[in-house]
Amino acid sequence: MPLSMVSAGEPMRIKRVGGKAEVKKFLENLGFVAGGVVTVVSDIGGSVIVNVKDSRVAIGRDMANKIMV
Repeated sequence: MPLSMVSAGEPMRIKRVGGKAEVKKFLENLGFVAGGVVTVVSDIGGSVIVNVKDSRVAIGRDMANKIMV
């Protein structure tokens, strides 16, 4: 399921990152890699705030839809 559908506070393991090559590279640079653990902190409006690799990152819902957990 996409990261945008995960409930807040629930740690999930990333299965794959989709999208074009430049989108994948951008997300990988933020720490969204297959096998990594990500936790949704909050889902407000069009943004999803997540903890990934000991960092808090805000991404758009369209980006969150490309991350499968």
